[in-house]
Amino acid sequence: MAQMLKSLYYSLKATSTPCKPMKFHKSLDKPIGQILIEGGIITQEQLQKALDAQKKDGGLLGEVIVKLGFAREEEIAHCLSLQYSFPYLPLENYEISQEVIKLIPKNVCTHYCLIPLDRIENTLTVAMANPLNEQAIEDLEDISALEIQIFISTPTDIRQALERHYEKQ
Repeated sequence: MAQMLKSLYYSLKATSTPCKPMKFHKSLDKPIGQILIEGGIITQEQLQKALDAQKKDGGLLGEVIVKLGFAREEEIAHCLSLQYSFPYLPLENYEISQEVIKLIPKNVCTHYCLIPLDRIENTLTVAMANPLNEQAIEDLEDISALEIQIFISTPTDIRQALERHYEKQ
């Protein structure tokens, strides 16, 4: 799996720019709700219920949709991957070296729902539940003094990976 990540890193490096400047551009110019509807994941009525709940209680729309039981985390992650061209990476069987884990403190990972995956040259690859969190990316750059390469994963996958890999410290 690490070899696959390295291959993907070099192909992404050749075709993309680092995270700075942090103005994310959509590769699909559609809101996440519309992508979910067009993908047959939710209905227009479910989207409206989720938007109403979001307006009332706050939170990210994808999280609200999952909380309401209208979609699974993986479906939201795949749609975000399509929308913003961040690769999706399930973490269930992904092994992370302790050398990489030590680069970012657990409290930072827990706070931003992310986990470092690999370091290749001057780039730290991380999996994030919310890849649009500019503050998280800035903090990771400050802590690690590395450029950040982003993958999307689900909050559940990230929490489970944190438990597996940070308990070894």
